[in-house]
Amino acid sequence: MDPAELYPEDLVYAHEASAATGVPEPVIRQWASRGKIARYKGDPRQYSGQGHEYKTMYALPEIEARAARYKPRPPQDRAA
Repeated sequence: MDPAELYPEDLVYAHEASAATGVPEPVIRQWASRGKIARYKGDPRQYSGQGHEYKTMYALPEIEARAARYKPRPPQDRAA
């Protein structure tokens, strides 16, 4: 997704994206680390001091598109 296509309200933190789409935060971060979605830097002057520990933001439309195909996998039993 081209950053020029985004509006400021399209950029959200992982917990906000998770609440909006139902996809767990670790999955969203995993998609970003694998290059499936883009990461964006938040403006530290605007977001610091509001309890946001992480300054990484994500494009909500991009996550919503992936969330439509997301199927949670059942937990696997691990043999010790």
